[in-house]
Amino acid sequence: MGGAQERPLRADAARNRARLLDVATEVFTTRGVGVPTEEIARIAGVGVGTLFRHFPTKEALLEAVMVRRLEEMASRTAQLAARADPAEAFFACFRLLVEQSEGKNELAGALAAAGVDVHASLQGPTMEIQGRLGDLLAGAQRAGAVRPELGLPEFVALLAGTGRALEQLGADPAPRERIFEVVFDGMRPH
Repeated sequence: MGGAQERPLRADAARNRARLLDVATEVFTTRGVGVPTEEIARIAGVGVGTLFRHFPTKEALLEAVMVRRLEEMASRTAQLAARADPAEAFFACFRLLVEQSEGKNELAGALAAAGVDVHASLQGPTMEIQGRLGDLLAGAQRAGAVRPELGLPEFVALLAGTGRALEQLGADPAPRERIFEVVFDGMRPH
């Protein structure tokens, strides 16, 4: 039997893998990527051997966390895009992606430092998100809610820049909300 075709995981193994990813996502996002894999296994309630059967290296676990986060963002972006009001969907998606991006740079940096080709491993979900962003942007522009000259590259740059700005502010919600208000106001037609 060739190694190219993977067998589906047993139900308990699939639950363990999902639990490990849940815990790793939470821990790496809130406490940083320096948390040892043994700690991830302990919090998930599984043995270290179970963790390493699913993720042979810490880098494999970090990569799986990044892919999962992007897939979840793609799914949530699709749900927002399905809303009736294109302006509401656009601005809600912008907020979601900025808020979900926190901690992403540290994960990506840790993977790059380990020699993982981050762009190659994340290309599928990233392309899906960018396609949806293009659709959301076009819909909001047709509705007159977003400046017509704003292109997808600028939109993506604004997402990244707003995420960095929020990282500088910390957790206080009032200044964070002002940042969104300023950015949203700048994207609206004048």
